[in-house]
Amino acid sequence: MPDIGVDALEVTEILVRIGETVNIEQSLITVEGDKSSIEVPSSHAGIVKNILVKIGDKVKTSSILMVLENFNISSKSHNLNIDQLQERSKTVYCDKIFNPHHDQNKNAIHATPMIRRLSRKLNIPLNQVVSTGRKNRILKKDLELYIQNNTISSEKYKIQNNTLMSSNNTKKHISKEIDISKNQLIVGFNLHKNYTNIPHVTQFDEANITILENFRQKYNKENQDKSNHITILVFIIKVLAHALEKFPLFNSSLSTDKKKIILKNYINIGIAIDVNNDLFVPVLKNINKKNIIDISSDLLSLSKKAQAGILKKEDITGSCFTISNLGGIGGHWFSPIINAPEVAILGVSRAIVKPIWNNKEFIPSLMLPLSLSYDHRIINGAYAARFISFINKVLSDMHFLFM
Repeated sequence: MPDIGVDALEVTEILVRIGETVNIEQSLITVEGDKSSIEVPSSHAGIVKNILVKIGDKVKTSSILMVLENFNISSKSHNLNIDQLQERSKTVYCDKIFNPHHDQNKNAIHATPMIRRLSRKLNIPLNQVVSTGRKNRILKKDLELYIQNNTISSEKYKIQNNTLMSSNNTKKHISKEIDISKNQLIVGFNLHKNYTNIPHVTQFDEANITILENFRQKYNKENQDKSNHITILVFIIKVLAHALEKFPLFNSSLSTDKKKIILKNYINIGIAIDVNNDLFVPVLKNINKKNIIDISSDLLSLSKKAQAGILKKEDITGSCFTISNLGGIGGHWFSPIINAPEVAILGVSRAIVKPIWNNKEFIPSLMLPLSLSYDHRIINGAYAARFISFINKVLSDMHFLFM
């Protein structure tokens, strides 16, 4: 190990294999400190006979890294300090950099230390990530796209809660460590990307569902099959499907180049379901072609699959619009995050009884809070207000469903 000017650095990559021929100044390993990543070049040419370090080891000046068998090619000694090594790598950090004539030069991977640390934490092989940055550099969004399109290994990932740091960034205290499931990790990445990239606006309203709830209770009381009792959510789904037909911009998505709006000729609605603190969004297909009973049956079937952890790919793809229902938990209005490429999401909270004035007296009424988040690139405020007002009107009087 050449003079690196610091006590020790961590080995993060081993760039050669036993039996491989290396040239003078070919990178052998990558070492990493708090703020930089440096590739250590070979001071000799030869064949790798033994590698004496492994990933995670700490190395310092004069540490023995590996044994080469010399094949009488002149070698020269290098005594590079940390500044010289940083100047050599400049701002481009590679997982593998080979001699220009080496047959693996085409496999060079460019990524910053932050990206490589993140990829190791998430167990993402950088050689399988498609780079979109300048000079083929891998960016954070490339890791996010990889997570969306690939199944992450079953290994769970750690996060640290309530970590207190001193002024010199020394860890003082960790009160607890918890596991993040792979599903929650993927959902988190998608939510962060959607919240960052979509200009969200949230419209709030509340629907008077007193008549609807009275009918629902009457129907369930007369229906002997308790396994298929109708919930308010089922009516909301049916009304929403009708509203999507009346307001087609809500049943659309942006084209890849962001210059066109794609209007969909089918209506599939995703329902966010909480299962043991994990979020799943099974999708009900062709809702506009089904009656209330069919929707209830489909919703029950998908909910059971989610609880049992046996949802298939076709059960969670193809959604046009999502409902996030917190009615069974509590709270009032909230701002749900849009599930791209969809352009809107409807949040539903717990209905509460309020006194509503009917121009003569206050009438106890069951009011359902609604929160509509929409993509302001596609939908303007007036269009959104008409959409949620239409949903409000139909939920208040289901006769409008037939108009």
